[in-house]
Amino acid sequence: MELPLYQVDAFTGRLFTGNPAAVVLCESDLSAETMQSIAAENNLAETAFVVTTGINHQIRWFTPTVEVDLCGHATLAAAHVIFNHLNLSGNTVSFSSKSGPLYVRQDGEILYLDFPADSISAVEPLEQLISGLGVKPTELYKGRDDYLAIFDNEDDIISLCPDMALISKVPSRGIIVSGAGREVDFVSRFFAPQSGVPEDPVTGSSHTTLIPYWSKRLAKQHLRAKQLSRRGGELVCKDLGKRVEIGGRAVTYLVGEISL
Repeated sequence: MELPLYQVDAFTGRLFTGNPAAVVLCESDLSAETMQSIAAENNLAETAFVVTTGINHQIRWFTPTVEVDLCGHATLAAAHVIFNHLNLSGNTVSFSSKSGPLYVRQDGEILYLDFPADSISAVEPLEQLISGLGVKPTELYKGRDDYLAIFDNEDDIISLCPDMALISKVPSRGIIVSGAGREVDFVSRFFAPQSGVPEDPVTGSSHTTLIPYWSKRLAKQHLRAKQLSRRGGELVCKDLGKRVEIGGRAVTYLVGEISL
């Protein structure tokens, strides 16, 4: 069996920046074991598996070690492949997923993810989290999958040097750290060694948590954001209430084929 494979840099318009994701197109479901093995072989933060039947698309996401319920950058990459390599007519693609229906709209060079918004609750600081980050956040919240640690400013986010061994013991998918930006509304980083991704270059799904928080704090519906990983990424965001819109560019790096 041969499967088309694409590698796409998401949330960027330039190769070798943003977040690389693999996209595997399938005519029918693969076993979870096979998908996990492919994701481990790809050794990228995420591999998206897309089953396409006509206009219907089913998507699942795997890190090198686990399946996750939601991934933004790999969904952006999958939509980029469908729009640019499968010649989809129209400007919107929809996916069925473990997180419900997901939509991606194309407007010029920008792809906009339409995802369900996360809800967060303030929690007391965890000793494991503080020890892992090396500094106590000014605020701490828990969302559906991740902790959100708030710091004062961009410099605080840049200077963090987390202990991944300690972070990996925090019971969550990962930890989002965020602060006010100098040239954008907010900045962030995302650490998820417990999910096989020590630091994710650009994390679309974390912005389902970040957008409602910063929209409320800044009293703004439209927001601009940066993720401050080594590769870096830029996002345009909109708070839609129960859903959020997360926009960014994508560029194809590789087109190939898997032989199983």
